[in-house]
Amino acid sequence: MPLVTPLSANHDLETKKLAEFFNETLGFCPNSVLTMQHRPAISKAFINLNKAVMENEGRVTSALKRMIAWVSSNSTGCRYCQAHAIRAAERYGAEQEQLDNIWDYRTHDAFSEAERAALDFSLAASQVPNAVDAEIKDRLYAYWNEGEIVEMLGVISLFGYLNRWNDSMGTNIEEDAVKSGKQYLEKHGFEVGKHDGSRY
Repeated sequence: MPLVTPLSANHDLETKKLAEFFNETLGFCPNSVLTMQHRPAISKAFINLNKAVMENEGRVTSALKRMIAWVSSNSTGCRYCQAHAIRAAERYGAEQEQLDNIWDYRTHDAFSEAERAALDFSLAASQVPNAVDAEIKDRLYAYWNEGEIVEMLGVISLFGYLNRWNDSMGTNIEEDAVKSGKQYLEKHGFEVGKHDGSRY
């Protein structure tokens, strides 16, 4: 079982209504949100932040945002968020070649230099200590404007919260997310790990 038991989707009706957002992004309400409902102000604030961060106002596509999320989650080691991010990237139209080769984004032809700059930014920003430096900044500004960089860092920061939440909580990965994780990530060692409910 996870550290804290998820509550029913009907526990807080305001959260339930806001959580309809995830039916589009993932096809289900995440167990993480069901757990946050123990304090509904947190679940509602989280969903509203998620919606704001994932809104597209520039050239940072929905698919790229989810790949940024995957790189960040891979860096921190959160299997739950890795599976969610790759599933959402698939649902938001990431190219098959990108999904199949996300581990090799730095060298694979499926990724543009602009995408590589964004994904390297995610990797550097997710490390402890933080590794964003002048070189990362210069590469970002070669392809992206300040508003787009803010969107990217919004995704990275959102997943910093989610990585801490779900890895500490041992949140059970939903069946559909497990399928996506295995399909695209298993060849590089993806496993459900603590998120199968047996840790606690």
